[in-house]
Amino acid sequence: MDVDRRKFLRESFSGTVAMAAAPMFVPGKAWGANDRLSFGLIGAGLRGRYLSQVCQAAGARCAAVCDVYEPNLQLALKDSPEAKPYVEYRDLLAQKGLDFVVIATPDHQHCPNLLDALAAGYDVYLEKPMSHSLEESGKMVQAVRKSRKIVQIGMQRRSAGLTLKAKEVVDDGALGKITLARTQWKWNAAGPLDNSPLRGKLDWKRFLGPAPKRPFEPMCFRVWRSFWDYSGGNLTDQGTHLMDVIQWFTKSGTPSSATCTGRVAKMIGAEAPDVFCAVFDYPDCIATFTLNYCNDYQDHWSVEFQGDKGTLIIDDRSFTVYREPWKDHREPVSRLDLRLESESHVRNFLDCVKSRQEPNAPVEVGASAVTAVHLANIAYRSGRVAKLSSDGTRAS
Repeated sequence: MDVDRRKFLRESFSGTVAMAAAPMFVPGKAWGANDRLSFGLIGAGLRGRYLSQVCQAAGARCAAVCDVYEPNLQLALKDSPEAKPYVEYRDLLAQKGLDFVVIATPDHQHCPNLLDALAAGYDVYLEKPMSHSLEESGKMVQAVRKSRKIVQIGMQRRSAGLTLKAKEVVDDGALGKITLARTQWKWNAAGPLDNSPLRGKLDWKRFLGPAPKRPFEPMCFRVWRSFWDYSGGNLTDQGTHLMDVIQWFTKSGTPSSATCTGRVAKMIGAEAPDVFCAVFDYPDCIATFTLNYCNDYQDHWSVEFQGDKGTLIIDDRSFTVYREPWKDHREPVSRLDLRLESESHVRNFLDCVKSRQEPNAPVEVGASAVTAVHLANIAYRSGRVAKLSSDGTRAS
C-alpha cells in the first residue's frame, strides 16, 4: 500500500465519516471491456481516498463524494474534480447514474451505511472491519443475501498473490498438522491523543450517527479508532486481517472462545489498548495475536503457522517455509518475496460488478474474520473468557 500509516498515526489521524450512495446497475447488462463504471465514495478519509484512487486507476469514474469533515471532502475532490460533493450520505445514495459505492467510514457507520446502500440498489465495496458487533454481522449478512448485490469486504489478503501462494503451500500439506498460529503487529506509533481544535468544519452530529450522543471533543474524531463507540480499536482494525489469514489457511472457522489482556501504554486519552495479547481456541489449534504500538522490532505484521512437518512465516513482503525438526533444517526450504498490495482486491470487485460473480471476500468472510476479534474485545472489556454461542451471534 502507498500510505505510510504509522506516520499518519503519529500525527493523530483524521479518520472520517460520511454517508452513502445509489446505483443504476442494470441486471443482465452485457458489459464490454471498455465500459466505465461510476461510483460514489462514502467516507473520504485517508483510506477512502486511497480506494477511490485505486478504483479510478482501474478505470472507474468517481461521480460523487461524501464526508462529514470538510477538509477530507476537499482533498477527495482534488482527485475527482467532477464529482458531486455531499455531507449527508443518503443524499449521495439518491444520485442517479452510479453503479456502486465505496464505504470507508468509521466502524460504527458500516452497518447503517451498508443497509441503506443495499436498499438503494447498490453494489458495495465495504472497508474492514465489516461490523461493529457480532449482532451487526448477522444483520449485514442477511441483508446482503436478500438483496443479491455484489458486496466485497476490504480483506485484501484474499486477492493478493503473496497470500494466495502461501495458502497453496499449506493446502499441499507442507506444514503437516498445524497446532499453533502466532500473529503480531508492531509499530512505534503510539502517543498521547491530540485534543487540539480541528482545522476545518466537521458535522459532529452526522459523525456520531448511531453512536451515543456526547459533547464534541476533537480527539474523538481525530483518533476515532481509540474509542469504543466508533470502533473495535486496534483488535478489529488490524486483527480482522490477521485472524482471517489464520482461519482461511487452517480452514478452522471461528474460535469457540477468546481471552485478552492489554493496556493503554502511550496513547493517553484512549479507551482501546495500544498493547495487548489475545488467545483464541480453535477446534484443532491455538492462535495468538499480539500488538504493540510502542515498538518497531520485527516491524509491521506477520503470521506464523507451526505444524508437525514445518513452519510458515508470512508478512507484507514475503513468506518463508522451514522443515521440521527446525534444529536440523535452519535453512528455509522455500521462500517467495512479493509485495502485498490492495489493488488486485479492488479489481476483483470491479470485475464482479460486471460479471455478477461472487467476489473473493464476500460478507460471510468479513463476518467470520471479525468474529474472533469481537470476541477478544468482549474478553478484554469484561476481564473474563468470552465464549461464542453455537450460532455465532453472541458471546457469553
